[in-house]
Amino acid sequence: MHFFYPTVSLRNASILCGLTGRGGGTMGNTESALVQKRLSRFRPEDRPVVEGAFDRLRQNVAAPAGNTLTFHMLQSSMCKMAPKSMVARLYQCMCRIDVGPTGSGKVSAGAASGVTREQLVVFLADTLQGTAEERAPLVMAMSQGASESPTSVTTEQVTQFLQDLISAVVQIVVNKGRLQGWNPENMAHGSSIGVKLLAEHLCSELKPTDQGGCDVACLEDWIFRVPQVSSYLLTLVAEGMNVSLSAQWTRTNLLPPCKDTPWKGLKCLLDIPTLMFLAPQLPDGHSAPWRLVFSTLLHGESFTRMVAGLTQCGPTLLLIKDTRGHVFGGFASLSWGVRPQFQGDSRCFLFSVFPTMRVYAWTGYNQHFMYLNQNQQTMPNGLGMGGQHNYFGLWLDSDFGRGHSRARPKCTTFGSPQLSGDEDFVLDSMEVWAVGQQEKGEEDEAKRSVLDMDPEVQAMMEMTGKTLHSQGLRKAKDDQEQ
Repeated sequence: MHFFYPTVSLRNASILCGLTGRGGGTMGNTESALVQKRLSRFRPEDRPVVEGAFDRLRQNVAAPAGNTLTFHMLQSSMCKMAPKSMVARLYQCMCRIDVGPTGSGKVSAGAASGVTREQLVVFLADTLQGTAEERAPLVMAMSQGASESPTSVTTEQVTQFLQDLISAVVQIVVNKGRLQGWNPENMAHGSSIGVKLLAEHLCSELKPTDQGGCDVACLEDWIFRVPQVSSYLLTLVAEGMNVSLSAQWTRTNLLPPCKDTPWKGLKCLLDIPTLMFLAPQLPDGHSAPWRLVFSTLLHGESFTRMVAGLTQCGPTLLLIKDTRGHVFGGFASLSWGVRPQFQGDSRCFLFSVFPTMRVYAWTGYNQHFMYLNQNQQTMPNGLGMGGQHNYFGLWLDSDFGRGHSRARPKCTTFGSPQLSGDEDFVLDSMEVWAVGQQEKGEEDEAKRSVLDMDPEVQAMMEMTGKTLHSQGLRKAKDDQEQ
């Protein structure tokens, strides 16, 4: 992946920071009213941690005498937590914070000769405890080149900044062991592609001005509406710069927990950026560990086995890759049941992962959320989400291996376009993840069928030549659990 590098380097950083004297004359006096006001946002026990960040960053290298933090010092401290381009963005932003005698902590057009203790404290306070209004100028400064005036940025500049930020967060998740049970070595390759797609997805929420740029007000609105931006910034600053606060700050779990996944021999369709994209889309309360209940790689291309895996296990997330390389799927808000009627509710949605990351929520047009049927002669047999019979937004035929995504021009239920590479697609691989708590009573109900409730009924069905479909489903599920 190609990263954009702001025009800050070890050679020209001193040139940049020498443009003005803003903040450069301070002698590390953290008793100023500006700094004390920022420190008051933190708990008393956290204030020494914030104030001490300056000395910790300088101590990570053989710092020469002085009262500023240089780009080299910051880079040496964060080299394992963020790409050089992201460190440069942080540095140029902190250099621009005005903490002079009349300064208010705002980002200015000039820069100081290195980062002072006061500038670092203001930056930490506004990123860790600030509002969208306070974070917006920082995002603008980090999105710009070194010598640009902080009045407007392009969507492309914000996208490049976000790619650097997400790349840093992925590094932190891996290097600091925040994986929540996931195994990157057995996950999809191409995290750099995922980083790019996730950045483009988040930036699709930007609302540029009539002139086509993004001013501070535009960025403030975006940060307010897209909470992931603040979450990623918080992770980068707190984890990457080693500012560990008390219980007031709860570490953001960017990945959902994963449990009991047979990683040996598995190469799952998910990567870390894709998880960072999908997890926030789930309804509130879906914090249960994700559990892999079906994979074509592990369980084969069997519709019956898939049905046994996804029924009676609560909400599920279906992920499909077709032979054209498109990756897409759907979220089922309730347990699947085999029946010739639509099921589910308005929390269901369809999504695309590649070649774009997008989520398609309920339009209100109809309630054709989920459909699952098997071994019927008069109704379609297969799994579908959205649309209608023969024109589903997502359909997988019961013969397995084939499906369709027909949207002319869009799926009526979810407003999604064609998700697959071809309207009628060939399946490459598929996974089903249980992503929520099993609903009360489902476990007991799953063990009950007409075979359990009345043996005489079972005998009569066999005598009349009726096929006992539930018996086959149960056998498949029992085999999976062994």
